[in-house]
Amino acid sequence: MRSRPIDLAWECLSNLVDEQVFAARLVLSNVSGRTIAPGWAVYFNTARPALADSVSPGYAIAHLNGDLFRLTATSSSPGAGWGPGEEHAVHYHARFWAISVTDAPLGFYLVEADGRVTDLGDPAILPFARPEQLQRHAGDTWPPADATWRWQENAQLQPLPRARVARITPQPVSARFAGGSCLLAADSEIVLPADGLAGEAALLRALLAPFPRSDSAARIVLDVDPQGMDDPEAYRLDIGAGTVRIRGASAHGVFNGIQTLGQLLEEDGSVPLGHVADAPRFRYRGMMLDVARHFATKETVLRLIDCMALYKLNRLHLHLTDDEGWRLRIDALPELTDIGSRRGIASDGTALPPSFGSGADVDASPGTGFYEAADFVAILRYAHARHIEVIPEFNMPGHARAAVVAMRARHDRLLAAGDDEGAWACRLDDPDDASVYESVQMWHDNVICIALPSVDRFIETVVAHVVALYREAGAPLRAIHTGGDEVPAGAWLGSPRCRALMAERGWTGVGQLHADFVGRCRAILARHGLAFAGWEENALLEDADGQAVPNPDFAGSDFHVYAWNNAWGSGKEDVAYRLANAGYEVVLANAANLYFDLAYAKEPHEPGYYWAGFVETRDAFAFCPLDMAAGEAARDPLGRTVPAARLAALERLGDAGRARIAGLQGELWAENATSPARLEYLVMPRMIALAERAWAPDPGWSAIADPAARSAAMQADWNAFANRLGQRELLRLDRPPLAWGYRLPPPGAVRAGSVVRANVALPGLALHYTLDGSAPTAASPRVGAAGEVASVPPDRVFKVAAFDTRGRRSRIVTLEPISLEPHGQGAR
Repeated sequence: MRSRPIDLAWECLSNLVDEQVFAARLVLSNVSGRTIAPGWAVYFNTARPALADSVSPGYAIAHLNGDLFRLTATSSSPGAGWGPGEEHAVHYHARFWAISVTDAPLGFYLVEADGRVTDLGDPAILPFARPEQLQRHAGDTWPPADATWRWQENAQLQPLPRARVARITPQPVSARFAGGSCLLAADSEIVLPADGLAGEAALLRALLAPFPRSDSAARIVLDVDPQGMDDPEAYRLDIGAGTVRIRGASAHGVFNGIQTLGQLLEEDGSVPLGHVADAPRFRYRGMMLDVARHFATKETVLRLIDCMALYKLNRLHLHLTDDEGWRLRIDALPELTDIGSRRGIASDGTALPPSFGSGADVDASPGTGFYEAADFVAILRYAHARHIEVIPEFNMPGHARAAVVAMRARHDRLLAAGDDEGAWACRLDDPDDASVYESVQMWHDNVICIALPSVDRFIETVVAHVVALYREAGAPLRAIHTGGDEVPAGAWLGSPRCRALMAERGWTGVGQLHADFVGRCRAILARHGLAFAGWEENALLEDADGQAVPNPDFAGSDFHVYAWNNAWGSGKEDVAYRLANAGYEVVLANAANLYFDLAYAKEPHEPGYYWAGFVETRDAFAFCPLDMAAGEAARDPLGRTVPAARLAALERLGDAGRARIAGLQGELWAENATSPARLEYLVMPRMIALAERAWAPDPGWSAIADPAARSAAMQADWNAFANRLGQRELLRLDRPPLAWGYRLPPPGAVRAGSVVRANVALPGLALHYTLDGSAPTAASPRVGAAGEVASVPPDRVFKVAAFDTRGRRSRIVTLEPISLEPHGQGAR
């Protein structure tokens, strides 16, 4: 690929054009020094489809498939080209709204008339500053997360003396420290049973390796003894002057005790004398990582596993396939990765189209990559050593375009070679299908034809290969997640194969066809001794009123449902409870609290979507898993308070339903996880809040009847947790070898005369500022403990940012000079 010949700039002009319609301008400038011949086209990705009849005269924007669009000039005269220095300014309207950089079109590339392809990258995105750029529509009541708003939110927090900040996260059942300490060292003696715990001892030894050797170090005794412990992950940690004893109900319990011991270790190797008794609240405490939309390398996954283990999470759900990628090599079906793991423009057609701004260059694309068997086995073994089960997901029948395209190419190759039987053995689409549909991500051909017998052979082939990999790794495999979400309306209706099967079975709707497919998948997995797992859509039926109700046919302990869409206004706010009450094993994966791909806040530079609202660390912490109405008043994604009548109408968990809530899972969908750094930013510190809610005892908010008292109790609990993050946990994440790239929250700040007040959402983080217009550094003056900077001249720019112990900086917050902003402080 050559250097960029085109400069790009994009701006949202207004979100108030019409109902869910905004106006935008794209300017393309030829900076190549040569004329680009007529017949050029510029391609880009966007989740905001342009309205074709709104584009400036002389231009056309066409939707191709998924989020891929094409811009062409329609008025060029024959022989005329795009000359050096010439600009094309294209105005257009698009669906929905644009209030952040995530909403802008990305991943531009130029295809010239002679077929040459050049990546152009992302445009310069002009600021979102005016009200019509910051509001989704006239009724948008969700406040912008500007400096003033953040200051008001943070003002509810009180910094705590470090001695009062709890040492252990997630919070244990009980912890008592009596004063005094003992010393651990790299050469501390580790005593363990002759017949077990060697793996745990090795991890403990690695934990102690950075500390100096010492003749006076305490010894550490590891033991498995479940007496007095009801949960297999429970442990007891006793720290005496000369001996530290970790007793677990199982090896997993011992491992959990080691993680707690690691959190108690000070930088000099000392640990406080005391006693910890602990066990998890939920048996399932998970994190989902989508590696299909953007690929995450083995090393990136291993880093995530390390973080999960630190906070006692025990399930890693790997979303291995989707429309935009297939990430695990299957030996019998090499096309799945030969084609399905590659994104970009390939001259031989062996790649999927660019998506989510991944660009034209296949080899440089963050959408290209897959796990060889050795990579996947290494991930499984690494996780297993840390008592984390890996749950693989192969999404079907929707979200399956990568597999459909790959198996169509396999069909064509084998057919050309004369192998008719092999060609049809694993084909996933009906070549005569005339169904018309559009998925949520705007694909028109991403659904498997579930009437084909070849689909079952395909699934059997994949499952058998995965089972073999787990066996090779020596890791447990109890369930395979089959996705099943967001099958678009209209799928299968135009397929002769599907209509013939429906007629043969006497089915009157595609819901029955889909349920049959789910039953077949369940049977295939059962033959391998595996449980079926999938998103909530697998377990739901539509009743006569069009409402989603639990399907009684699939309820059982071998059918695990992951409930995700609890966004207010979706009609599914309480679907997890309905499913649990109906007999399903349920994992809560609630979008409005646990979707870590959503933006932290309503701020133009915060990456992430916000269709289910904005998810701050506090929103994950405040999730009360067994009482949806507990805590602060619920808000829908547009910021409107949910009526009390709606809250009262939600289904509540019965006693049997409560027992079927297996636990919680955070989700990191990867549309915006374009790099390891972005992934780490989106995950942390929200994942720590998830771990707290999944492990720690019930905080008791739901038992407080008075709303004001309940809110006060939650605020006090959040204050303690925020101090734990700012004063202890983020410091732990700063240390090598982990050195995690977590999000540093931008400060809040307000100006009153010559006094500036600044604060931060996680007390303990350092705030540094400048008055000369330069960017703050860790060497700049520090805001004092009182949060005030006095004697700031009104004509000076005040810039402030939060810093970690490594010198990393949050986004800079700027307060403009008062004299230049007569109608406000100009805070941003």
